[in-house]
Parts: sequence; structure tokens; C-alpha cells
Amino acid sequence: MRLATWNINSVVVRLPRLLSWLDRVEPDVVCLQEVKSSPKTFPTWEIAEVGYDSVAYTTGRWNGVAILSKVGLTEVRRGLIDEPVYVPEGALLGVPEPRAIAATCGGIRVWSVYVPNGREVGHPHFTYKLQWLEAIRETAAAEIHTGRPLAVLGDFNVAPTDRDVWDIREFDGSTHVTDDERKALASLREGGISEIYPRPLRFDVPFTYWDYRAMAFQKNRGMRIDLAYGDRQFLATLTDAYVDRDARSGKGSSDHAPLIIDTEDRRPLL
Repeated sequence: MRLATWNINSVVVRLPRLLSWLDRVEPDVVCLQEVKSSPKTFPTWEIAEVGYDSVAYTTGRWNGVAILSKVGLTEVRRGLIDEPVYVPEGALLGVPEPRAIAATCGGIRVWSVYVPNGREVGHPHFTYKLQWLEAIRETAAAEIHTGRPLAVLGDFNVAPTDRDVWDIREFDGSTHVTDDERKALASLREGGISEIYPRPLRFDVPFTYWDYRAMAFQKNRGMRIDLAYGDRQFLATLTDAYVDRDARSGKGSSDHAPLIIDTEDRRPLL
């Protein structure tokens, strides 16, 4: 089976690229983040025309996650277990954000997650981010007890090590690279899931994100923040993992590239 995760940065804007990519790569399951659509504008019909069932958790122009599948789509859940809610400054209550969705696909329990950015160190949104990572850990621990292989894929907005950014000196004092974030990410092991590190292709570090500005992609000034985790059952079936840089190139691309995971007897395209 071939699984993938991709921060698509607007599924409506990038629908032609998504459909072309699905035809080229032929994934069985795709996790999408930053869908940025309303339930009415999510392209369910267009995706179905190319052979995929889909389920989405969207509320409008921000955030949003989805799962596409050729191998079944059951037991859908929107939101993590005990997921925190961000309360904006001046507000009395917060509203749950569409950042996590799960489904069982071909016997594998799959989560598509979009971890909060954190904005800046010390901001209430940064605390929310750490709480959100803790909720992923607790959700994973609960899912493992069901006995199905578990995969948690998505945009984690954390670079696990200094090597996972193009120049750590450029990130001094900023989010995505702090000890607190990395400790929260590392604690996912306590929930029973471990990271799947993609093999390098063109460059030594398989970055997944490059800013649109200053020719960052062309200069390979990127970050590795789109990650894949699995439990022991899922990890035992792995045959390959890599980043599809070709999907990031060209006009109109997302600023993220897809991360592709192959299991069992599925042969890699590259």
C-alpha cells in the first residue's frame, strides 16, 4: 500500500495539480492538510471521478484536513481525543479548529493532522501547540489498543533536529525548533508511535517545506516539518519512504512537498 501526506495549501486552488499528482504517483491513501475550503467547496466529486473516496474536516478559509482513499474509508473521526481549544485574546470561549481527522483505510488506522503553528515563543498559541502535540500522543496511545496498524501523518510544524532546517542560525528564538516543541514531539514515542525517516534523494536532508520567497526552493533552503509516524505493526510493513520534490516545483505549487510511504510489496516510483 502507498500512503502519502501533503500540506496542499488550498485544495481548491491546487486541484488540477492534485489530480495530476494522483494520476502520476498512484497513492492508495492521501492525507491532506491546509485544505482551506468550506464543506460545500471541498472537491468531493472531482476526487471521486479519479477513483478516490474522501472525507474532510473543514470550516472555511483556514486550516482543514482530509483523507482520500482507494482502499476503503470507515470509522471516521474528526478531532483528537481531549483535543485542546485555542481561546483568542479577548474571547471568552474558543472554537475547535479542523486540524485532525482519522479513518480506517485498508485495515490501517490513518490520522491526518495539522499541528498549530505556535506563532511565537511565549504566545498563548505556542502553549496551545504544545497541548495539541500532547493530545496526539494520548490519541495514539488509545488507538493502539484497538489492535489495528496505526499511521499518523501530517504537517507537525516542528523540525525534529537542527539538521532539519537549512540553517539553524536563521531560526534563533523562533518557533518550530525550540526545545519545548522538540520534547513534545519526541514524547510521541510514549504514545507508542515512532517517526519514519524518509530516504534522501537529491540532497542529504529530505526537506518538505520551502518558503515562496527569496528562491528558497531553488536554493534548497527548506525545513523538514511534514512527518510520518507509525506503531510497531505499521513500521513492520515499511518498504520505502521519500519526499516527492517534483510536486513542489513549478508555478502554482504548494510550499510543501508530499511525503510518500510504501508498505509491504509496493514498489517505489523513484
